Amino acid sequence: MNYVVLDLEWNQANGITEHEVPAIPFEIIEIGAVKLGADGSRCPAGDGGSAQGRDPAGGFNRLIRPSVYHEMNQATGRLIHLRMKELKKGQPFPQAAEAFFAWCGEEEYRFCSWGSADLTELQRNMEYYHMKPLADGPLAYLDVQKLFSIAYEDGKSRKSLEYAVDFLELEKDIPFHRAFADAHYTAKILARILAEKPAALRNLSYDVFHPPKDRKSELKVQFDNYAKYISREFDTKEEALADREVASSKCYLCRRNLRKKIRWFSPGGKHYVCLAYCEKHGYLKGKIRIRKSPAGKVYVVKTTKLISDEDAEALKARREHASDVHRKRVQRKSRGTKERP
Repeated sequence: MNYVVLDLEWNQANGITEHEVPAIPFEIIEIGAVKLGADGSRCPAGDGGSAQGRDPAGGFNRLIRPSVYHEMNQATGRLIHLRMKELKKGQPFPQAAEAFFAWCGEEEYRFCSWGSADLTELQRNMEYYHMKPLADGPLAYLDVQKLFSIAYEDGKSRKSLEYAVDFLELEKDIPFHRAFADAHYTAKILARILAEKPAALRNLSYDVFHPPKDRKSELKVQFDNYAKYISREFDTKEEALADREVASSKCYLCRRNLRKKIRWFSPGGKHYVCLAYCEKHGYLKGKIRIRKSPAGKVYVVKTTKLISDEDAEALKARREHASDVHRKRVQRKSRGTKERP
């Protein structure tokens, strides 16, 4: 399998003078990519275009002519040092995207990116131009930013691209903050991970711009130390949380249905957690995040992870605290109602 390391630059509405188009809040203005073989070596360049006069060895680089936002957002312009007059020499997005997919080739490949945003915005731009979707459900890819953390740090932190380049003492041979350059450095980091920590690549990520269409296509994946479930779409959050599969707790090691020690609750309003116990493997923490789909519906991303007895006790304390906060809030509202004339 090859690895297509992708980076995008995009523009957005320029405040007062332009209004955001909800269907495409971020318009892609540059595509940069590098292709690696299964061993981490760079594949031949092919017809990848040029990056400001350079022939990107093993790479693809195209500027895209804007059709939605015709002024450069000030913050974007300062960061990537691109001017609108340069972009007017670029290709229309559909033409550039088709050239990119042709460059990706017929051999099996997996997309890779630094962070989780690029594939979402690529698919959003493709949908805006009525192009054939990359997938009819969640799209597996490698988040190299996450893999760097898993391979070399705590697995939770998310550091900048330049930080990772410095950490691994990689050569800085071109400036950062352009699509091809950032793909170039991301590819260098991925090649190092392939050489030194290949087991980290088991930790796939999933872009859910297109959620599962039905119950049969819902995603259930087991990793080394946790399991992930991505649901189909629901009309409302309440409908999603009432679904049996969403609300269930299962041990991902022995597949047993578990009775909850703590039912689902929201400690801070952003997600829901629960605590279950497996007689064979111990405590498991469940976490539910409610996500909005482009269609205006919701879907669920649920993770289940084994935790220590100490972490289980800490979760119980969080539940008690959340209950106290809720109880006091209800009491304040009740007193306020009684005091009204």
